[in-house]
Amino acid sequence: MGGADRTIRIILALAVVALFYFNIITGTLAYVLLALAAIFVLTSLISFCPLYTLFGLNTCKTKN
Repeated sequence: MGGADRTIRIILALAVVALFYFNIITGTLAYVLLALAAIFVLTSLISFCPLYTLFGLNTCKTKN
């Protein structure tokens, strides 16, 4: 996973947490989005996304 991809995931996760904190999103949608945000943070920290492997995507620049 590339650096830009990790940064975007962290920013989206922070945005979801902020929306939840300020009660803009509530209920089931809030919990689903918080779970997704947690997955984004986890995959960003370990620099690996299982779905990318499944679909054959690679956002990391390779050195020749």
